[in-house]
Amino acid sequence: MRSSFRATRYCSYVGYVVQALINNLPPLLFLIFRNEFGVSVDKIALLISVNFGIQIVVDLVAARFAGRLGYRRLIVAAHVLSAAGLVCMGSLPFVIEPYMGILISVALNGIGGGLIEVLISPIVEALPGDEKAAAMSILHSFYCWGQTAVVLISTLFFALAGQENWRVLPILWAILPLVNAVLFCFVPIRTLEEEGGGVPLGKLFRLKTFWAFCLLMLCAGASELAMSQWSSYFAEAGLGVSKTVGDLLGPCAFAVLMGTARLFFGSKGAKINISAALMLSSVLCIISYLTAVFAPNPIVSLIGCAVCGLSVGVMWPGTYSLAAVECRGGGTAMFAVLALAGDLGCAAGPAIVGGTSELAEKLGAVLLDEPLKYGLLAAAVFPLLMLAMVAFFRHKRRRGGNN
Repeated sequence: MRSSFRATRYCSYVGYVVQALINNLPPLLFLIFRNEFGVSVDKIALLISVNFGIQIVVDLVAARFAGRLGYRRLIVAAHVLSAAGLVCMGSLPFVIEPYMGILISVALNGIGGGLIEVLISPIVEALPGDEKAAAMSILHSFYCWGQTAVVLISTLFFALAGQENWRVLPILWAILPLVNAVLFCFVPIRTLEEEGGGVPLGKLFRLKTFWAFCLLMLCAGASELAMSQWSSYFAEAGLGVSKTVGDLLGPCAFAVLMGTARLFFGSKGAKINISAALMLSSVLCIISYLTAVFAPNPIVSLIGCAVCGLSVGVMWPGTYSLAAVECRGGGTAMFAVLALAGDLGCAAGPAIVGGTSELAEKLGAVLLDEPLKYGLLAAAVFPLLMLAMVAFFRHKRRRGGNN
């Protein structure tokens, strides 16, 4: 049985690569959008918010209707919509008003990404096997390898074809989700409900522990995306390094270290205390944000951006795994609501960075030499809140006699 589901696992891995693609390709183009179409920083921040805001709405809808509509139908649609968004990104800005064209493409990607986030994790969780935490972490590591591939291949494209031909890049990338959509038409799929899971949403919402996990997911999403979505722009516009150097030492190194952390957690997951790992990750994340903001040297700031990837690597899959243990039988509904909370963080983190930076620029703040640093400093509140939450959770468990 396990070998028959191997193709399902591989398609799920590619699904997370697709999600990494639609979330991380636009940030590589932000400065191009600003230079070619005059898109301001606050409108760039709105693109991020629209992407994850739509994913939040999709999470809500999918939590109620995924089982009724069918996993296969929805996961195939997710990949088709992702491909459509990428094609539109390379074409619509030259057909209609540029910003509106970009916005439409981001919206299509948001629908596809939301469905992928809700469906892939429970699909993998339902696969035969005992080491669920390890499988979940390895799955999420493919988001990181996808992000790495997006940065490296896109950087190579810019070096060979030039930034002026950027419109071809998203159209070429659209091939990946289209191929995976075809594959998902044939691989075997089973659900957590078939394993006996599936606690009603109403019962989940009455659990205080579940709400704590929702807040942890929000902090995990915000801590990760606040840095990853802005690091390319920050490197070029804020630190003054070239696009190639900035992308390789910023978002690319971020993704490699994040993937490394998730692979390590996946291979050693059974031996690792998840809550302790989350606390350590939170502390390291705070340090990395402060390094990016206050380091006097641009390269050291970029190292801070990269180390942030190492620190957030365990946050998302670790919270998923801890929730699966503490809220047994949560099923697809639990993963959907946790994904919703994570996407709220994914929207809130970059939005706070952009909004705070725009405000600092308007007010003429002078304590820091770059407005975006104020935004990154504000985003450090999320790993700080996560640290406090996990510490409180561990304290309550110990008082209750659990280790």
